[in-house]
Amino acid sequence: MKVVLLAGGYGTRISEETDKKPKPMVEIGGMPIIWHIMKEYSYYGFNDFIICAGYKQEYIKQWFVNYYLYNSDVEFDYSERKAEARYLNSHTENWKVKVIDTGLNTMTGGRIKRIQKYLDNESFFMTYGDGVCDVDISELLKFHRSHGKIATLTAVLQDQQKGVLKIRSDNSVKSFREKNIIDRAPINAGYMVLEPSIFDYLTDDNCIFEREPLEQLASNNQLMSYTHKGFWQCMDNLRELNILQKLVENGEAPWIKWTN
Repeated sequence: MKVVLLAGGYGTRISEETDKKPKPMVEIGGMPIIWHIMKEYSYYGFNDFIICAGYKQEYIKQWFVNYYLYNSDVEFDYSERKAEARYLNSHTENWKVKVIDTGLNTMTGGRIKRIQKYLDNESFFMTYGDGVCDVDISELLKFHRSHGKIATLTAVLQDQQKGVLKIRSDNSVKSFREKNIIDRAPINAGYMVLEPSIFDYLTDDNCIFEREPLEQLASNNQLMSYTHKGFWQCMDNLRELNILQKLVENGEAPWIKWTN
């Protein structure tokens, strides 16, 4: 199965990093976050990737052009007036990667629509290029295949960040309490499995996947959720980037299951 990664947005909420590079190329532990996501899927045996690029897509392409070179031992032979280079040993993954320019201002649904021809009318994974998770990809796929619906998303519980108020009609506060576990709400963490018929719900470049398509799928009883109780963290701002960076530095990153 192929893995589709959305990596074309501007990443304006973390502009300190995305001024010169696209958000999925922001590094955690010396490697782009998109590399971490790809390693997650690769750990479960999924190595065929389609990256939906847009903003500064040339940066992503250049990184992959050099990836094999920078992760290999190389011999350069300039003797006898020749200039030859030979790879001696490679430390790269067994990946197949397509980087597709899906437009600068295309919305998420439009980006998926643009790469339809590369999916061979098969089921596929889809996720965002700015969050990591320790979800069991094999179990996610097993769950998806068990229900026969068009789409499965991974749901995680998001903690309520503020105290909870009950307010009367005259705007006076009836009660106040600090947040607790009952206030946690499930949110879409990405890590989706989609059937080819998802393209019947996608229209054009202005299609926002998280709005009409998912709403229509839910209305048609074609959207299921796989509840993940483990780790998930997006990287929307510098604070969240620092959280992820610290986890890697301390050897406590739950999503890093691979050993090389």
